[in-house]
Amino acid sequence: MIILAIFTANMPFLNERLLALIPIRISVKPFWLRLIEMVVLYFTLGFIARLLEANLGNVFEQKWEFFAVTSFLFLVLAYPGFVLRYLRK
Repeated sequence: MIILAIFTANMPFLNERLLALIPIRISVKPFWLRLIEMVVLYFTLGFIARLLEANLGNVFEQKWEFFAVTSFLFLVLAYPGFVLRYLRK
C-alpha cells in the first residue's frame, strides 16, 4: 500500500496526461490541474485502502485527524515528483 501511495502521489508530476490515462490538448499541464489530480488520487487510494481493510475484517471509523495526517503524508510523498518537475533545472 505504501508503494502504491508513493506511485500515485508522484504520478501527476511525472506525466502530461490527466490521471495518466487521458491526453489533454494543452502542451504543459498547469499546476492547479496537478493539484486537483492529486486530490482525486488521494481519495481513490483511500477508497482502495478501505476496500482492502473491509476485506480483512472490520472497518474502523476514521475521524478528521486521520484524514489530516494522511493528506499531509500524501503531500510529503509527492515531494520527489514536485522537485523533478519544478525545482530541477
